[in-house]
Amino acid sequence: MQRKRYDSDLSDQEWQVIRPLIPIQQGAGRRMTLNLREVLNAIFYVVRTGCQWRALPSDFPNWNSVYYHFRKWVRNGTWRLINAALCQLERQKRGRDPQPTGGVIDSQSIKTTALAHERGFDGHKHIKGHKRHILTDTVGNLLEVVVHTADVADCKGAPPLIEKAAALFPTIKKIWADGAYKGDLSDVVKETLGAVLEIVEREAGQKGFQPLPRRWVIERTFAWFEWYRRLSKDYERLIECSEGIIYLASIRIMLKRIAA
Repeated sequence: MQRKRYDSDLSDQEWQVIRPLIPIQQGAGRRMTLNLREVLNAIFYVVRTGCQWRALPSDFPNWNSVYYHFRKWVRNGTWRLINAALCQLERQKRGRDPQPTGGVIDSQSIKTTALAHERGFDGHKHIKGHKRHILTDTVGNLLEVVVHTADVADCKGAPPLIEKAAALFPTIKKIWADGAYKGDLSDVVKETLGAVLEIVEREAGQKGFQPLPRRWVIERTFAWFEWYRRLSKDYERLIECSEGIIYLASIRIMLKRIAA
């Protein structure tokens, strides 16, 4: 009997795009019996609806098996690599060079549950939890993410993100950021990527909301993430899982564009 279709399910076109990027088990060990497409559908269901792993509808594979694959691909970096590969495909579809030369950096403080292993208090935003640090390309595709406790200042939390991005996107030559990143970060960007950091600030006397050059792109990316209820609050126990959920939301967004 065919199961009910959910809005978060992969279409045939989307499955054909992501299928070659999914690692296939090789060598010794128990033979894979799960349908990987259904495993992915279950994972995307959690990310989109925000439900608990244990609350997965019964027509998906057993939640233990689904969560096992989610955690395994968090630990070995599979989600990160898939995100990077899809970013290149999405850029190619736009007629751009697959490797970005420009990026935008910003952070978002988010509340966690009491189950989080690490938490901090952001005195500026008055939020106790985590801080999501992301780097996007100039059209808003997620390049890299680092999650840390919310008490870490932006200028201190950004260097690990820059170092992480340098491994997969060494072609970046310019990064735009807001005034919170003034200081030593420009040296880190230059030494790590050989790139330039440009600070974009409000004009003197500016009142009310006005989109700022480049910075509005990354704010839009944070808005896209709000479509995924698992990101409305950080429900993860481990920071590495928090990063994995963000990669998954980004993967789902780009898959829709590539397969359209």
